[in-house]
Amino acid sequence: MSRAGYRQGIPLRKIANFITFQAAWFAAVLGAAHGMPWLGVVAVPLALALHLALSPDWRPELLLALAAAVTGFVFDSILIAAGMFSPVPYILPSPFSSLWMVMLWMNLATTMNVSMGWLRGRYALAAVFGAFGGPLAYYSGAKLGAMTAIPPVNALLAIGVAWALAFPLLLKINEVVQKQFARGKDDII
Repeated sequence: MSRAGYRQGIPLRKIANFITFQAAWFAAVLGAAHGMPWLGVVAVPLALALHLALSPDWRPELLLALAAAVTGFVFDSILIAAGMFSPVPYILPSPFSSLWMVMLWMNLATTMNVSMGWLRGRYALAAVFGAFGGPLAYYSGAKLGAMTAIPPVNALLAIGVAWALAFPLLLKINEVVQKQFARGKDDII
């Protein structure tokens, strides 16, 4: 890489991260909406692989993505069981979260140290961001056809509360994972 390319590496990486995130999000959501929910299960791991290849240390990034998958599976499964939304099913039966939705949480994890790295340590702001961004993403996905129905206002409010908790939680998980690897504790993975 040229010196000019090296100096621009961080901004270019942020732009590439944002574009890759959006492409994988739309692949997953539009795939589910058009009878191809497997598309997100393919697109997100490809986006994750690119993210890991571009990361200075792939291990904490992979651990964060796996933690995000578990977190998302739990949060979304609770919301589905409570009747707050109903995604297009894939692989797992209701009330469990669809696999393509779990992939979206992994996709989100790829942004947490790059294009959304500005939120690190800002838990209150992350809660506000989650409270508005979560319902907006679910509503948008529903409007694109990735859910069996558009969530009503009360459901969007519940999704907002869940995301106001989930997003800061993911930031905290990220902080813990990053600190572990910064200390040289390679025995995590």
